[in-house]
Parts: sequence; structure tokens; C-alpha cells
Amino acid sequence: MNLAFIPSPSTGVIELGPIPLRGYAFCIIIGVFVAVWFGNKRWIARGGKAGTVADIAVWAVPFGLVGGRLYHVITDYQLYFSDGENWVDAFKIWEGGLGIWGAIALGAVGAWIGCRRRGIPLPAWADALAPGIALAQAIGRWGNWFNQELYGKPTDVPWALEISEGTNRVAGTYHPTFLYESLWCVGVAVLVVWADRRFKLGHGRAFALYVAAYCAGRGWIEYMRVDEAHHVLGLRLNVWTAIIVFVLAVTYIVISAKTRPGREEIVEPAVADLAKDGEKTTDAGSSTDADASADASSTDADASADASSPETDSSSEDGAGAPDAQATGSEAGETPQKADRS
Repeated sequence: MNLAFIPSPSTGVIELGPIPLRGYAFCIIIGVFVAVWFGNKRWIARGGKAGTVADIAVWAVPFGLVGGRLYHVITDYQLYFSDGENWVDAFKIWEGGLGIWGAIALGAVGAWIGCRRRGIPLPAWADALAPGIALAQAIGRWGNWFNQELYGKPTDVPWALEISEGTNRVAGTYHPTFLYESLWCVGVAVLVVWADRRFKLGHGRAFALYVAAYCAGRGWIEYMRVDEAHHVLGLRLNVWTAIIVFVLAVTYIVISAKTRPGREEIVEPAVADLAKDGEKTTDAGSSTDADASADASSTDADASADASSPETDSSSEDGAGAPDAQATGSEAGETPQKADRS
């Protein structure tokens, strides 16, 4: 008899009048917000502009949801298109069923469109968002808890998950694979943040590290699950997917580190251009101030020279030059200037 276990909610839906509030949907939405918030902080730290991550996420998230659902429906087509099943259920995303592989793949297409519109390199944006995606997955996995799905093999460990009787499930206590994957994703996020600070990962390597680390954990967690799945050579399809994607991610890290070492100095050209314009404006202002100062000095010098000119003239007229001045004035028929100074 198991005296300790993790209880499952009696229902995954709370009826708020005519509006159903679904725990699965809430977990997905909260995960997206956390990913965008954390990604924005990392993007700003890299020299980007606040709000850019959210602007691109507007493209990436819808594409990701569609991709995740497509992967699930294609790989588990028997749940929707076999005899006795209703194909309309394939559109009921709120009931669960998002494949992370399809979500990342098609989400990357949406992100590429958003980055292209903003003139931003996709690898740099993906690096900034990588740990946030891992955290979003950690939160999103709790949606499986609300739906009582994707649990592991029967067990009596103290942290076993209690599953109630229902459609396509038998009451009992099972390994909480949703919890294992959630904790693993948190660890992946911490790993990526640490490695990025330690090794200054760039050009998509932080994102590739997230992919490789996630696949390493997903492989053994997937092996524990007991829900229906297609098998290839004795392994679940998702295990093979994790192995292949892991190899591709590690290969990318190795090749990228050799061909494009270091990190991007500029991640958002528009911000860099604004900084340059600001420097030019500052330089122009300094030059203008210097010119104004020089002009003022020149004006003061001229004024000083003009002021000293009469004294020079008077001293020369008081001296030997006075007769010449008088003669000149007499010849012109004018009163000598000396009389005016008396």
C-alpha cells in the first residue's frame, strides 16, 4: 500500500460561467510569458532593444503551436483518424497533445520571418531565448498533470503520481514523468545560462546546447512512458527523434565553434545605428562649441585691437607726427582733430 503520492486534480477544467478555464492552456500561456520575459532580459543584456523579443514572438508562438499540434496529430494519427475516432478532435488543442519537436521546428520558421522583418540575426535571437524556452517547457509540462496524461510505469515510490480511472487509463500510482521532465528543463535552463556566461556562446550555440541537453533528458524520460506510441526497432519514435536531434545539435556546436568563434558584437543593427548617430551628434555639438569659443576669442581679440588703436594714434599725434596731422587738416580746410581732444 502506497502511503505517499502526488494527487492528480479531479478535473482539468474550471467552469467560470460560460467560460471554461483549462489548466493545460493556462500552463502553456504562463510558459510563453515567462519565456518572453526572460528572453527580453537576456536580449537587452546582449545590446538589443526592449520589446524586440516580444515582437518576434508574435510570429514564433502561433507557428510553434501549429507545428506542435501537427507533429502530435501526424505521429499519433490513429487517435483521430482510425475507426470510431472523430477527426474533429485533431483541432482540440486544449485537450492536450503538442509535440515539442514540431513546435520548435515550425516556431523557428515563424521566428525567422520576424527576425527578417526586423533585420536581426536569427541565431542571436535564439540564443537569448533558449533558457526561457526550457523554462516554458518546465511550466507547460504541468498541463499534463491537469489532464492526467503522459505518466510513466507503475510504481510505489513516495513521489508516485496517482491516476484516477478514466478514458484510456487505469487507476493506480505511476512515475510522474511530467515532473521529471519539468525538473530536467529547469536544469537545462540553468546549464545554458551558466555556459553562456562562462564561454560567451554565440551564433546559435546557446540554443544548440539547450536542444542537446533537452534531448539527453527526453530520451530516458520518454523510455519510461506507458502511453501508446509508434515504435521503430524496439524504441519509441520520440526516442529516435531525441537521438537524431541530439547528434545534429552537438555537430552544430562543434562546427560553429570552429567556423564562427566568439559571440556577435551587434545583435540589433538599429540600436547600433542609433548609438552611432548619438555619438555623431555629440561630436558635432562639441565641434560647434569649440568653433563658437574660437569665434568668441577672435572677436575679443579684434575688439581689443580696435580699442587700443586710438591710443596708438593719439600717442603718435602727440609726438613727432603731430605737425603732419595739423598740416593735413589745414590743407583740407578742416579743424584739426587735436582741438577736439582738448
